[in-house]
Amino acid sequence: MARKKSKTNVPTEQIERSIHVVRGQRVMLDADLAQLYEVTTAALNQAVKRNAERFPDDFAFQLTDQEFTALISQTVTSNTGRGGRRKRPWAFTEHGVAMLSSVLRSPKAVQVNIEIMRAFVRLRRLLATLGELVEQLTRLAQTVQLHDEQIAGIIRVLRQMMEKPPEQPKRKIGFHTPREDR
Repeated sequence: MARKKSKTNVPTEQIERSIHVVRGQRVMLDADLAQLYEVTTAALNQAVKRNAERFPDDFAFQLTDQEFTALISQTVTSNTGRGGRRKRPWAFTEHGVAMLSSVLRSPKAVQVNIEIMRAFVRLRRLLATLGELVEQLTRLAQTVQLHDEQIAGIIRVLRQMMEKPPEQPKRKIGFHTPREDR
């Protein structure tokens, strides 16, 4: 299957793979964004530090050691002992990524940001569709449960009907005297 590329020659799949969930929010890491913008991670982080007032905590935050460790175990991240990251990465929410285009101010950054915003929108639509699907499956499961209970009731009644009634003692044919009835 051919990779879908945007006008910026950035594969859409690459952008979508770069979106992670941290603290219940969909974010992109500074290193992934720097690679997409074709700048160094240090340059991207320096631009963010120079414009810190544009990046409140709900736009960008630095990962804790535990979050960073969990992310390393989930994704392929460079080893710190071999020239990899020495500092905890920054995570940018959708709003933080949008703000980056005003900080970086290059045509490439603007075009990449457009593609990233489209990826976030696609992800949001996909999650909404999945939510609807979960609701439908829940309703279906409830209906199946009700049907199972009804079928179990029908089976109980059929089994009761199939059981032989307890046998009554057979009465002898003919005229009976009171003594014989006992």
